[in-house]
Amino acid sequence: MLRFLGLDRFFRLIIRGLMYLWVRVQVSPHDLELLGIDPNRPICYVLQNRLLSSVLVLDTEMRNLGMPAALSSMRRFGLREKHSLICLTQEHRNPLAKPRHAHSPRLVSLMDAVFEDTTLDVQLVPVTILWGRSPDTESSWLKVLFADSWATPSALKQLITIMLHGRQTIMRINPPISLRQLCDDTQSSERSLRKVSRVLRVHFRRQRTAAIGPDMSHRRTMRSEIIGSDVVQAAIAVEMNSRQVSRDVAEARARIYVNEIASDYSYPVIRFFELFLNWLWTRLYNGVTVNNFEVIEQHVADHEIVYVPCHRSHIDYLLLSYAIFIRGYMVPHIAAGANLNMPVVGSLLRRAGAFFLRRTFKDNPLYGAVFNEYLHQILSHGYPMEYFVEGGRSRTGRLLPAKLGMINMTLRSYLRDNHRPLVFIPAYIGYEKLMEGGTYIGELQGKPKEKENIFSLLMSIRKLKKVFGRVHLSFGAPIYLNEHLDAHMPNWREQGPAAADSAEFAPTSMALGLAMSTGINNSAVINPINLISLVLLSTPKHAIDEAQLAEQVALYKALALAVPYSERLTMTELDGPAMVAYGEELKILQRRKHPLGDLLYLHEEDAVLMTYFRNNTLHVFALPSLIAVLLLQRGDISQEELLGRIKSVYPFLKSELFLRWHDDELEAVVAQYVNSMIELGLVLRTASGCLAPPKVSSENYARLHILSRGLRQTLVRYHMTVTILNQRGTGKLTQQQLEELCHLLAQRLSFVREFSAPEFFDKGLFKGFLDTLKTLGFIQICSQGTLTFDKRLDGLAQEALEVLPSGIRQAILQVTLITDDAVNTALAALEASKERKKQRASAAKSNA
Repeated sequence: MLRFLGLDRFFRLIIRGLMYLWVRVQVSPHDLELLGIDPNRPICYVLQNRLLSSVLVLDTEMRNLGMPAALSSMRRFGLREKHSLICLTQEHRNPLAKPRHAHSPRLVSLMDAVFEDTTLDVQLVPVTILWGRSPDTESSWLKVLFADSWATPSALKQLITIMLHGRQTIMRINPPISLRQLCDDTQSSERSLRKVSRVLRVHFRRQRTAAIGPDMSHRRTMRSEIIGSDVVQAAIAVEMNSRQVSRDVAEARARIYVNEIASDYSYPVIRFFELFLNWLWTRLYNGVTVNNFEVIEQHVADHEIVYVPCHRSHIDYLLLSYAIFIRGYMVPHIAAGANLNMPVVGSLLRRAGAFFLRRTFKDNPLYGAVFNEYLHQILSHGYPMEYFVEGGRSRTGRLLPAKLGMINMTLRSYLRDNHRPLVFIPAYIGYEKLMEGGTYIGELQGKPKEKENIFSLLMSIRKLKKVFGRVHLSFGAPIYLNEHLDAHMPNWREQGPAAADSAEFAPTSMALGLAMSTGINNSAVINPINLISLVLLSTPKHAIDEAQLAEQVALYKALALAVPYSERLTMTELDGPAMVAYGEELKILQRRKHPLGDLLYLHEEDAVLMTYFRNNTLHVFALPSLIAVLLLQRGDISQEELLGRIKSVYPFLKSELFLRWHDDELEAVVAQYVNSMIELGLVLRTASGCLAPPKVSSENYARLHILSRGLRQTLVRYHMTVTILNQRGTGKLTQQQLEELCHLLAQRLSFVREFSAPEFFDKGLFKGFLDTLKTLGFIQICSQGTLTFDKRLDGLAQEALEVLPSGIRQAILQVTLITDDAVNTALAALEASKERKKQRASAAKSNA
């Protein structure tokens, strides 16, 4: 009737005006040129549901973007259609009823026109509009009724949804689909119609899965599925036999484990966190920058995504989910340590998507079976997931070696069910100041790790008035699991789940963990604090002239830009003086006035913490730093000899810093760095073609000297470890004893020399170096469990000796020349201390 009287446009105008008093729409992408829509060819938008609110939002936003409006005519292209809009689900006459599913008359008409005119093509542009995002867990009738979910809404529900969620409306425009291409594949108009409808339905289903998660049943149903699975039932049978309990008791224990582990996703809690974090970022930080997010947009619809970020702070949990959610995608389910399952806080994290796991469950096969099955349910139902490959937070700023537990479980789940391709997305998270900085320093200096609790969380609120700079999140290159398995387990498709028991499984898992760590480092963000820390920690007393500091950080930036570490690396846009000013703004740099030029320095405690930020990006400058070390020690050196010496050290640096280059790439990369350093004045090429450092009295020599000191502590650790091995002799120490001895001697050396950073004597770094020595065949473990070696180690020790200044060499020899009795006494004391700790832990477990 309204259409007959010509009032429909008038009423749409009124409804549009009233609706936009409240509704706020987030449109993506902002740059429509990326979609490849041709404005000179017919355009017809496609919505999943014919809801007046969605139609008006689509029409309004397209007009605002300068595109043809959804309610505009297609007659200028010779088509009879009054509107440029198709809806897969048609309206019902009863406004309180759900829409029915049928072929759109306009789609039928456009299909007929394309078949009649072989030169005609129509661009179908699918548009997804979401009014709030909540998975249909059916655990609360209020959430199901009033939040956008998989259920097709009625008009009444949509009205209330707009009132509740209108300010969180998302409109996602997708690349056009050629109607001509879809029709050319079939001879029948009817078959083409079914094909087009199917393609569009699949497209919308994937879009909704990416935004609100898959259509998954509620927690009680998932618990029943987990308990009823063959894997868990087998573990229940083992539990009954080993503990002599009834089936009811064993199943009850399994249900307790499910409730302990499982997340309980809640859209209201997610919205609470969004509002809280909007406030937190502005109160605590100067902002959050996100780089390379397009990698998520490219894979979220067609792949099961597992996010694998580095772990630097408790803020990591919140940051990644926040960045994903505000861009209109599903918050991942996050693997969190059971230590975070605290009263109140644990419940909030669980409803924000966290699921909890114990640090170890080797001695509890029932818990292990339940957790593995829960993980499989998450992956097989299409939920995005996130876990930290390092296992725990890095206390040194270095990327820790990947822990393979979660990786192994993910691989086993995928081998069991791989109907949907899986992709790992590495993510680098970088800070400019840390909330946990003081705690990290204490732990590195030997204090016991603090247990998370409500009190410590409340105490951290005091820090909200402090300024912590910016936070940087950068996504790395995707790692496709299918491709990785094809490369390392060629027969995995034929073997199926049995491939998890093959000899290839462990190397495949280790290679995957290494790829994740390398991918994280490849996507690093170099901020001003990283560069300032690299410079000041390489100067005596951590002090430097202001102008010299500005020049040196600018030099580091120029070097990184001249030879990009990777295409996903992000560099600060600030110049040298601006970086210095920024360091003062964050109260990291201290200033001492002087008539000849102000000096900038670090307080002693700040200097210790700055090693953390240096280590975040040390891998980017490892090779140029090593080149500088060799040039300063050798003087004139041919490029061939330089390359040979780099190759002897590179495997250890690659293992410790997760460097990206393979051995066969080194020659080209070293040549690029040498050429860039020549252009920057750091290296000279002599008349004979050799490489040489600048004159000792020149400014460039001082700059090269600062650059060389970035790797000094690393090289000292290598040399000291090899020296101790040679002094003690083959077959005398176990690896654990050697790690303990290196740790103690490094502590002593740090008091003698300038190596005041606690991470210098970190046991994990010595363990990693020894593992690499074993991998390369320099050392072996004999049947008695001790380390054995041959004369190859002498050659390695000599090479390490030649890259260190004479003063440091003498200090290492002085510290390592200790008697066997002193060594045995120290090691015996450590063993006794460990035994006491084991007894206390065993007693505590028995009491529990």
